[in-house]
Amino acid sequence: MAETVLAKRTRATPERVALVAAETGQQWTYRDLSHAVTRATAELSAVVNQNSRDTQKTIRIGTLLPPSPAFVVAFHALQRLGWPLVGLERSQSTQKLSTRIEQTQPELVLCTSATESKAASAITGDCSTVPVDNWNDTATDWKLTATEGQSNDYISESVTSGQNSQPSTALILFTSGTTGKPKAVRLTDRNLTASAEASAYRLGVSPDDRWLGCLPVAHMGGIAPVVRTAQYGTTLVFQSKFDAVSTAKCIQEYGITGISLVPTQLRRLLDADGEVLSTLETVLLGGAPASEELLARASEEGISVYPTYGLTETASQVATARPEQAQRFPGTVGQPLYGTTVRIVNDGTVLGPNEQGEIVVSGPTVTPGYLDADATDSAFSEHGFHTGDVGYRDDDGRLWVEGRLDDLIQTGGELVAPNTVESVIADHPQVEDVAVVGLADAEWGERVSALVVADDCTKGDLREYCREHLATYEVPKTIVLVDSLPRTVSGTVDREVARSLVSEEL
Repeated sequence: MAETVLAKRTRATPERVALVAAETGQQWTYRDLSHAVTRATAELSAVVNQNSRDTQKTIRIGTLLPPSPAFVVAFHALQRLGWPLVGLERSQSTQKLSTRIEQTQPELVLCTSATESKAASAITGDCSTVPVDNWNDTATDWKLTATEGQSNDYISESVTSGQNSQPSTALILFTSGTTGKPKAVRLTDRNLTASAEASAYRLGVSPDDRWLGCLPVAHMGGIAPVVRTAQYGTTLVFQSKFDAVSTAKCIQEYGITGISLVPTQLRRLLDADGEVLSTLETVLLGGAPASEELLARASEEGISVYPTYGLTETASQVATARPEQAQRFPGTVGQPLYGTTVRIVNDGTVLGPNEQGEIVVSGPTVTPGYLDADATDSAFSEHGFHTGDVGYRDDDGRLWVEGRLDDLIQTGGELVAPNTVESVIADHPQVEDVAVVGLADAEWGERVSALVVADDCTKGDLREYCREHLATYEVPKTIVLVDSLPRTVSGTVDREVARSLVSEEL
């Protein structure tokens, strides 16, 4: 039986601080965390054995939890049991949640007292809810006594491979669904550990690192730090949600050295109090292109930003630019990470440098497939996993992401990449956020349209700015000023909603 990441880490550095709850200040050593996982493993096994009617059924466990110690305990307990964790998002409607539960068929849904009623309303069939609020208790409350026979369980902790387990799959996560129906992605233990290894080679790791987790744990951006801190032996500080003011205070109070954010979050963090972010050594910035203005502003505050490109299907990062590279070559996401191969493909042909096509990825971080076999078949070829994203690699292998295949705008016989227009508008000094989409147009085929969040700036000002910096056919024919952009829970722009908002203005 293979050892879990937590078992290896606990044996190596049992007294190091593994986890801190930002709101309470409670902390767990790796030994404490392992004891908590033993208790949770026993509880989960007992409930499943009591409830399960089908001994041949694959056991999957859903989690409807915030970033919290309870989630960390659940993650490691399920790793030990060899049962896949199904990430469920708390902010989704009951109807969408019900669809995801029906699609993945979990045996249990782990929740809190605050989310239990929502989980219960979404469940159909034999699935049960299990509140795990007490899993957030202090490490001392969780320790088993020697008389229970497992006070040193961390020494032999390993993944079981029982009749009902599916050890090859560690996670089932849904894609963000910004342009279509979300897919259920399978990720293995090897996907997760390979991603952690490759990330360490690019970002670097220090024993004193403290990573702040504040992204939803139904998505890879929120889960990756749980795996990586355990693998590295560093500390994870969990905050239940991102809030610019409280997150800035948290960074200062706990000496946070690393955090994953989307550009809008970084901008708000700098607006809240850039001076208190002095301990930050690494901001892994993904989910959307980062403007030159934002990167320059972060650099002025002494913050190292690493623009990254990744997907759920690749267990997070595919390519990541180091800060000096991002400043020298604005817009690039850098070379692919160690072990990852990126090809640019068009109609089955692998293209050369500076030729634009679909980004295709292969390597140990790439998913073995979706729960839907047909979706898996259509997403893979001899070249690897087809991301649906458009881009190119330059002569030095740096990757440039131009947008989604289905987001490219055909207007008046010209092809427009939304990312190109967005990056120009984002550099306007009064613009805080922007999304560019195409709308059907009888005259042009498609109309380039922009949703813009701006302060003290008119549509006329923006059009004039675009005329100065863009080709004529790239200038948005429709500009809509909004207070905020519609985003998915993972932080990416919800383009279907964006199109609806623009359509309302026509």
